[in-house]
Amino acid sequence: MGKVTGFLEIDRQDRGYKPAADRIRHYSEFVIPLSEEGTREQASRCMNCGIPFCHNGCPVNNQIPDWNDLVYRGDWEEAARNLHSTNNFPEFTGRICPAPCEAACTLNLEDIPVTIKTVECAIVDRAWESGFVRPEPAEKKTGKKVAVIGSGPAGLAAAQQLARAGHEVHVYEKFAKAGGLLRYGIPDFKLEKGLIDRRVAQMEAEGVVFHYDSNIGVTIPAKEIHDGHDAVILAGGSEKPRDLPIPGRDLAGVHFAMDFLPQQNRRVSRERLANDPILASGKHVVVIGGGDTGSDCIGTSVRQGALSVTQLEIMQKPPAKEDKLTSWPYWPLKLRTSSSHMEGADRDFGVMTKAFVGDAGVKGLKCVRVDDHFKEIPGSEFELRADLVLLAMGFVSPVHEGLLQQLGVTTDPRGNVQADTNAYRTSVDKVFAAGDMRRGQSLVVWAIREGRQAARAVDLFLMGASELPR
Repeated sequence: MGKVTGFLEIDRQDRGYKPAADRIRHYSEFVIPLSEEGTREQASRCMNCGIPFCHNGCPVNNQIPDWNDLVYRGDWEEAARNLHSTNNFPEFTGRICPAPCEAACTLNLEDIPVTIKTVECAIVDRAWESGFVRPEPAEKKTGKKVAVIGSGPAGLAAAQQLARAGHEVHVYEKFAKAGGLLRYGIPDFKLEKGLIDRRVAQMEAEGVVFHYDSNIGVTIPAKEIHDGHDAVILAGGSEKPRDLPIPGRDLAGVHFAMDFLPQQNRRVSRERLANDPILASGKHVVVIGGGDTGSDCIGTSVRQGALSVTQLEIMQKPPAKEDKLTSWPYWPLKLRTSSSHMEGADRDFGVMTKAFVGDAGVKGLKCVRVDDHFKEIPGSEFELRADLVLLAMGFVSPVHEGLLQQLGVTTDPRGNVQADTNAYRTSVDKVFAAGDMRRGQSLVVWAIREGRQAARAVDLFLMGASELPR
């Protein structure tokens, strides 16, 4: 390492945010990057710890100490090459990944981990600005044709890897643009969609063909895709939301988060809205679910002009700080406060919603407090005012109707497409599965990993050998 004492001499400094009063007026990104000097200093804190647990903490196994050292030395182009060798889309993970690598950092034992996510984002952003990121078309074509169904991070990663291996790759996307949840789920203030567009342009220059408004199993028979390609990768995601079947569920104003969030993303990108508008403007909003999707609902509701936003979580409030000796280097359970929480939201933990109340539309919720075994606490009942309720309780499985039923693939006990992480093959000949459709609801970085590994499995299946990395 270039500066072996960097972690002793330099304090941790991360990116900042623009003031909440300013950023809630728009849907653009608001993170303030570090200067070049500041980024190089932060990279120098990587302490050459001997056994870099950050490698294991990162699902795509980024070579973090290597590119930290390259940044410290000012070799940005080689740092970008190294970073892209394990991660097709570091500008996505550098913005929205929760950074399990930082939780695994040795310095996290003292709560001062290396700012890995910040350095990663700086590398790829500089790479684009400097022209280091270019199309990498295959020198030779294999004559094999592969269909990738779904253009989320798993599908995009698989498609890019297979195109670079020389295959003819066709990506089928049911919506008007590529990106999956990157485009239609994650708000623009966390991930501006121009970042996706430039990657799609790069992939098209590498030979990937995108077919939009192509809902396989609905508008196009699954058999047609299966018979017309040498291999098929299912990368459609886990899209069936977890519902809350309680009294009043059918009242107007109670919506799934994934009916609410994509609408706003389409407004920003000036796409046509398919359903009636769902808006938080001038309303008291309650978000049920304490994860990232719930946080995105908060930030979007605030920007739309909600009168108040309350987030309910059935789990007990986690500790403010984890016990390092029992959790490190694994991802710890602790209280996490997002930028959206800082913009104005009340959070309440250990709350179970018993009923939605109202006449034609929802007017409130009947709730009760629960203990850590989800048992109701006598006498703890209360009501909350609500004009809009957003259900953000996660996803249970991929949608089975259409594509999966027509193909006849076997599913696991959770309803996901059954395939292992070695061959990624389903129960149907020449059909593979990767990402959330196979593993269930997860992180973007896990989807990228599975897409890359599935691409290698398909290349091996088609050619008998593969030079793609696993």
